[in-house]
Amino acid sequence: MELIVATKNKKKLEEIKEILKGLRLTILSLADYPDVPRIVENGKTFQENAIIKAMKIARFTGKLTMGEDSGLCVQALGGAPGVYSARFSGKDKDDNKNNRKLLRLLEGKPAKERKAHYSCAVAIAGPSGLIKVVEGKCRGRIGVEQKGEFGFGYDPLFVIPSYGKTFAELGPEIKHSMSHRFRALKKIRSVIEKYIERTRKN
Repeated sequence: MELIVATKNKKKLEEIKEILKGLRLTILSLADYPDVPRIVENGKTFQENAIIKAMKIARFTGKLTMGEDSGLCVQALGGAPGVYSARFSGKDKDDNKNNRKLLRLLEGKPAKERKAHYSCAVAIAGPSGLIKVVEGKCRGRIGVEQKGEFGFGYDPLFVIPSYGKTFAELGPEIKHSMSHRFRALKKIRSVIEKYIERTRKN
């Protein structure tokens, strides 16, 4: 059985594959379907965007599809960048520019005013429609400078207080044991397993 992840983000796909390893299916992405229709992410929440992705690609391919949307929510910025996390600094989706803009906006603010959380919504859809949508969160704070070489997005700024280090410093093993994406995918894993079981019985 195949699961299509509705993304072209290679780093995000690698994380999802790593967290879901052991499932009896082949994980593909939009890179394997170059003629898929354009997805317009116009939802107001992570869950709405995840559902849009999953439903559109499931209808087009007729296959089990995962839609995932995630981002950073900073308390001092009223929850921004939120659903605009990837394009916070403009349409070109540049991680470094996004991080620099975030640092500018939080310049001079003490640690207690730099609270933030990552949020991830995951939706699963099949040919007959939406199956399930879940969400996971990971709380931390925004550092004062970029640190670390691992991960992507805001990972070089997202500090886990219990470690005193960013996700980018901690590396994939620790990140994948506690991240927003891990928590959401952990919830959805049993849904996928049940779907596989039902399909094989039929």
